[in-house]
Amino acid sequence: MFRRLAMAALASFWLGQAAAAQSGAQDAERMTALARIDVAASRIEDFGSNLLVDLALSQPVPWRVFTLDEPRRLVIDFGEVDFAGTTLTEIVAADMVSGVTTGRFREGWSRLVLALAGPMAVETAGLSTGGPGGIARMKLQLAPVTAEAFARDAGPPDSVLFGAGDDAEAEGAAAPIEPMRRQSGERPLRVTIDPGHGGIDPGAEAEGVNEADIVLAIAKQLAAALKRLGMEATLTRTDDVFVPLERRMSIAREARSDVFLSLHADALDEGQASGATVYTLSTDGADEASQKLVERHEPDDLLTGLDLMAAGDEVALVLMEMARAETLPRSERLADEIVAGLARETGDLHKRPRLRADFSVLKAADIPSVLIELGFLSSAADRARLADPMWRQAAVNGIRAGIENWSRYDAIQGRQLRQ
Repeated sequence: MFRRLAMAALASFWLGQAAAAQSGAQDAERMTALARIDVAASRIEDFGSNLLVDLALSQPVPWRVFTLDEPRRLVIDFGEVDFAGTTLTEIVAADMVSGVTTGRFREGWSRLVLALAGPMAVETAGLSTGGPGGIARMKLQLAPVTAEAFARDAGPPDSVLFGAGDDAEAEGAAAPIEPMRRQSGERPLRVTIDPGHGGIDPGAEAEGVNEADIVLAIAKQLAAALKRLGMEATLTRTDDVFVPLERRMSIAREARSDVFLSLHADALDEGQASGATVYTLSTDGADEASQKLVERHEPDDLLTGLDLMAAGDEVALVLMEMARAETLPRSERLADEIVAGLARETGDLHKRPRLRADFSVLKAADIPSVLIELGFLSSAADRARLADPMWRQAAVNGIRAGIENWSRYDAIQGRQLRQ
């Protein structure tokens, strides 16, 4: 369990910040504005039989957390924190911590190590933002485990940027992941459907209806429709549970998906929006209404775990941009086909049915991705449509037809590129 949690806890900051590493002048600015820990607002203390680590950071940073054995240690890597003048031993009030070490780990990364007096496993880990003055908070909670369980789960998580050559604590590099080949019609199309929100995050709510329930029901209908066409469909959630944004993308990658669809039915000011809209990733920002949706979809406490390739490594950034140069036009065409399908089947489109925004779930460089706002719960007309089984089926039919039409064209193009 801990290894899976450690993998999910590879945290990121905004891709726009990472792009700043691409010029010398911007590098210099980045290196003079490292995050710092506010010792007075931080704590490392016992929490019953558990250990609580609560660190106040001057700004969000990429990070990862894991344990090491012989001796037992908790390791937190940051990209990057300036520990100069910081004495974290002053805030340790925990019997389970016998020592604290901080310092630079490698180029662009610093490390905090807590020596553990006994075997403990990370149960929760997260980075929240939006505090006063841009403060970010990292919170970890560890619980006692057996020595056997600790030894089994100890070790750095697999990472694109940290292998045996880079991580002095690693025992070996992770085995490379086989590259995903673009679909060419020779196998079933693989589609990941992401019903937005869920669990502790119900999404938009109006007149006793919540977004999470509506989009889950439609997602299940869509998955069944795609399977009847012979496609493979994976849901990021099948129940009313909370799934972090970055985990949704991980599910798509694990399923080796060709397409990622995120379904929503949000709410804005009454009368401001109605009808279906299909979004692709914006590379130039978004309009005010779209930005409001981004803020609603992405609560600050969800900034945990996006791929560290977004953290500023120049080679990784170049590779991501190369992949996106191919993927983004495919996403655009997919969005256009879905809009056309919804128009034919429902006719209930937003006045601007094709928009772009900076949604995190659209940032995968390797999977064509779109976000579909099926309607707006803030609109009485949309609420009625979203609750109508016949309209839902029509919307499913439109999305299914869009995917089917796109897949044919995309397969032809894929075969041409191989020749």
